[in-house]
Amino acid sequence: MRRPMSRRAVITSGAALAVLASGCGADEPPAAPKAEDPEQALVRELIAGKEHTIGLYTALITAGAVKLEPFRRRHEEHLAELRRRHPRATAMPTNPPTTAPSPMPKVSLARLRDVERKAAALRPRQLGDASPALAQLIASIGACEALHALSLPKSA
Repeated sequence: MRRPMSRRAVITSGAALAVLASGCGADEPPAAPKAEDPEQALVRELIAGKEHTIGLYTALITAGAVKLEPFRRRHEEHLAELRRRHPRATAMPTNPPTTAPSPMPKVSLARLRDVERKAAALRPRQLGDASPALAQLIASIGACEALHALSLPKSA
């Protein structure tokens, strides 16, 4: 007949098992951080671009180019809609940049036209990574940007 294990034997065995279990997987690499959803990354990129463009318009408006206010307002509406539809994408990235942002280059109407034209040209390539609802918003934003590039005044 087997003799029951003493309390000391049970505790010692449990401790030994805990040590062994904690060593299991010690050679395994730590789990990689979960990759960001591609659509959220795209929306984050769109938001950053809108914020930059609004900054350019604001610089010229502050310098007296009040005719540009309707253009900036439309970009602010795009930004608000992106944030409304994708609130998770507006959160700060988990690893913020370690370098200081570069100073804003001199702003001119020609530069704004160029920014609008490049943004509008980028939108069709972004549609492939977007859900139907986001693709519709991106297409609308691109159409607006293309119209801005054509309709910006020649002088402030």
